[in-house]
Amino acid sequence: MERIFDRNMFLMFLAIMVGAVVVTYFAADIVNRSTIDTLNSQHVVIIQSMEEKNENFTSNFLESSILLDTAREDRATGNYMFDLGRLGYTSALYALDAEAMEANKNRAIENCTMAIAEYTNSHLNFKSASQQFMVTKAFVVVDKYLDLLDKYAALCASGARLSLLRMNSSLYLRSLAENLTFHNDTVGFLENMSMVMDVFDLSEFDVGIETDIYEEIKEEIEGYGYYRPE
Repeated sequence: MERIFDRNMFLMFLAIMVGAVVVTYFAADIVNRSTIDTLNSQHVVIIQSMEEKNENFTSNFLESSILLDTAREDRATGNYMFDLGRLGYTSALYALDAEAMEANKNRAIENCTMAIAEYTNSHLNFKSASQQFMVTKAFVVVDKYLDLLDKYAALCASGARLSLLRMNSSLYLRSLAENLTFHNDTVGFLENMSMVMDVFDLSEFDVGIETDIYEEIKEEIEGYGYYRPE
């Protein structure tokens, strides 16, 4: 009788132990699955965040680049018009008759006016591009691009200054052309323009300095081998 009791007690104890192990296993499995699900959810959130950042980075960088390209094109057109304006002014200055002087004078005024409009657009687009490149930094997932975006912003800031300086030069050159007159078989000015000539020369000197700065930053960007502005 005692043996039957001991056997029954052993079997009951064994069943309890097995049940406890099974319950513990399932409890641990549930906790483990819950932990894995939590980690998976966190990873999904991180991946989605990175994907969103990549998309925003690409979108903002593209927008910045388009503004930069537009600013460059405006400045290039402005430079072309400015050169034509300067050629017209020089031709008017050395004209041999009133008719030739007047034709070249008008050509200089017209081209300088168009140059001013192009440089104004270029200045505004360079400024917008610089700001947009700084906004793009918020979506960088690779730290090395932060320095690159700073250089792009600096390039655009230099381009904005360069366009503004050339806009001023165009204004001074147009003023010089507007005051040309043909009198006693020679070309002269309606009034004393020596001060305007001085500020024009100073503006062009500053253009040379800023051009060197712009080109230096551009070379640094080209060193990254990522995007090459003209």
